[in-house]
Amino acid sequence: MDNDQITPPFNSPGTSGLTGAQTPVRSTPQISPDEEDEGLALGEIIAVLIDYRWLIAAISLAALVLGLAWLFVAKPVYRADGLLQIEEKSSGVGSLKALQPLLGDDTTVSAELEILSSRMVLGRVVGKLKLDIIAKPRTLPLIGAAVARRYQGDEPNSPWLGLSSFAWGGERIQVDSLDVPAQALDETLTLIAGEGGSFELVDNDDQQVVKGKVGVRGSGQGYSIFVAQLKARPGTRFRLTKLSAESAIDDVRRRYSVKERGKKSGVLELSLTGPDPEEIGLVLDDILNTYVRQNVERRSAEAEKTLKFLETQLPALKKESDNAEAAYNNYRQNRGSLDLNLETQGILKSLVEVENAAVLLKQERDELRQHFTPEHPRIQAMDNKLQRLNERRKQFEGEVSRLPDTQQTVLRLARDVEVSTKLYTELLNTAQQLRVSKAGTVGDVRVIDIAAVGREPVGAKPVAILGIALLLGLLVSMVAIWLLRSLRVVVEDPEIIESQLGLPVYATVPHCQTEIDLHRRAKVGEASELLAVAYPEEDAVESLRGLRTTLHFALLDAQRNSLLITGSSPGLGKSFISKNLGAVLAQVGKRVVIVDADLRRGHIHKEFGLPRAVGVSEYVAGQASLDEILKTSSVPNMWVVTTGQIPPNPSELLMHQRFEALLGELGARFDTVIVDAPPVLAVSDAAIIGRHVGATLMVARAGKHPIRELEQAVKRLNQAGVQVRGFVFNDLNVNRQRYRYGYKGYVYRYSYKS
Repeated sequence: MDNDQITPPFNSPGTSGLTGAQTPVRSTPQISPDEEDEGLALGEIIAVLIDYRWLIAAISLAALVLGLAWLFVAKPVYRADGLLQIEEKSSGVGSLKALQPLLGDDTTVSAELEILSSRMVLGRVVGKLKLDIIAKPRTLPLIGAAVARRYQGDEPNSPWLGLSSFAWGGERIQVDSLDVPAQALDETLTLIAGEGGSFELVDNDDQQVVKGKVGVRGSGQGYSIFVAQLKARPGTRFRLTKLSAESAIDDVRRRYSVKERGKKSGVLELSLTGPDPEEIGLVLDDILNTYVRQNVERRSAEAEKTLKFLETQLPALKKESDNAEAAYNNYRQNRGSLDLNLETQGILKSLVEVENAAVLLKQERDELRQHFTPEHPRIQAMDNKLQRLNERRKQFEGEVSRLPDTQQTVLRLARDVEVSTKLYTELLNTAQQLRVSKAGTVGDVRVIDIAAVGREPVGAKPVAILGIALLLGLLVSMVAIWLLRSLRVVVEDPEIIESQLGLPVYATVPHCQTEIDLHRRAKVGEASELLAVAYPEEDAVESLRGLRTTLHFALLDAQRNSLLITGSSPGLGKSFISKNLGAVLAQVGKRVVIVDADLRRGHIHKEFGLPRAVGVSEYVAGQASLDEILKTSSVPNMWVVTTGQIPPNPSELLMHQRFEALLGELGARFDTVIVDAPPVLAVSDAAIIGRHVGATLMVARAGKHPIRELEQAVKRLNQAGVQVRGFVFNDLNVNRQRYRYGYKGYVYRYSYKS
């Protein structure tokens, strides 16, 4: 017995043997459940990320490519801004401050914010700059606009891929006037450029409505258009839209904002965004100028309104003054010269002052009533003043009633003259002051900064966009991994097989990149090599040496020295296990034969560079003897029996007595017979063969099948009378397991160091 047979007993599941002075390939220390769970989440996450690293890289790269594509096709947006200052209202002449109550309240910033966004201001801008007419070249979806935007030539660009109806850069159009029927507002029309400046305008139904020429107004079917400039290849199409007033104003509002800089600063910042830097600068400048102009017009209109009111009062006051003076003079002529004593003159002066004050208050009240209701505090205050003046007037009239009749009459007539003359003079002066104020009105707002357009587009910078794209790619890859893991529950830990199926895992074979390289070289015609022979130091080979030791005990109580290796589904590596297990057995002096019993897709002959012909099929059919089907391999002490010609009825052939006899004769000649069988769940061949061998091992591959699949495969073999001895867990990602379990779990690697 060689050294590798000194191992723990066979019925200690999960153990493996020693080879020479090497340590166990797999060990399972006792760990409490609490210790098992501690730190498992982070390790599991790291392991999954490493396992799906290429998926993460692919999705992240795709996101970066999409980010670059977005940078190419996205239309840059520029921003123009300007500043306004709201000042307190004041008259053009300092001496006219007494007229402030007649000119209304002080301007408030909140009110001006609303005015700046009103249809009154924006509507004038839309009409003046013809923003309700949209005329753009039609470009190829996705990339056409980006290509046209980057074209720098003076003449229209040549069409790409022969698509001459699209614009590719260099096209120009200027539409100064466009009138459409009411039902065609906000609908897109198509203008097709022709030869020599001609064009054709068609509606949504591709029906021609106008045929015209540049520089000449064209009309027809309720449509009218004047194209001032058209530069394009014949056949190029343009999109034209006549917006309704509401749509045009809303389009400006969506790109326009006004806010106050600093609390109660009175300084307003206006901004406008858009793809054309020249256009947004013009539009914002016109908004500023229109707002200032309407503010001046409003101030001037208020003075004009007050002036008109006074001019309607002056003729009546003039007539009243003339009549009062005439009545006074006539009375004095009839009665002779009459003089007022000092007491009467004092009463007259007081009455005149009261009357003048009352008349002025009434006029001011009438002016305010055009702006406020009777319940307004200012109106109420004036009513209180008028009431007090009336009370004083009644007091003076009582004093007048105690004078002689002649003195009363003279006093009354003199009062009328004084009151009317003084009132007329004051109103005349006020009217003249309002005329001066109107001429000098400058408004209470001023432009501090005219519109300035930024040189760089606003929004996220290219580096930020690529960073966001990469972040989104990582997030999408995380979601994709989560979905894959949720929809595909597979076995990645050999302990799950032992705990849920109650079968031992005799060996855990780690992932081996060297075997993948050998298989790839064999496909391109290079000489085929066995991993166990060419690279005996590989960890996968060491695991198979442990399996070799374990099999020695597994077959001690078996009636036959044959071993069936199968799996639940294709692509698990059972042929890799069969041939390399045979090689490590042969290396310790065992006479080994490998039988390729997959009579449907067997390919072991290729691994050894042997022909398929003259194998199992010919022996069972009685066309060849045992010596004729035995083929030597490049490995000493190891022979191979190929499938032979692929039969039409593999299952029936394997059920023949000669196949059982074949296994018996091989068992008599060799120390170990390894039979490579088809998958259990795919066909019934493995169940047939399993009844004629000493032991059956199933190969499971990490991350390839759910536990239910393995359970079903074992169940099917048991129903056929085949007892599965255990599993070989193949292609385990050692690094991933190390991340998952840290130092508390499996140890897969131990090799000599020189």
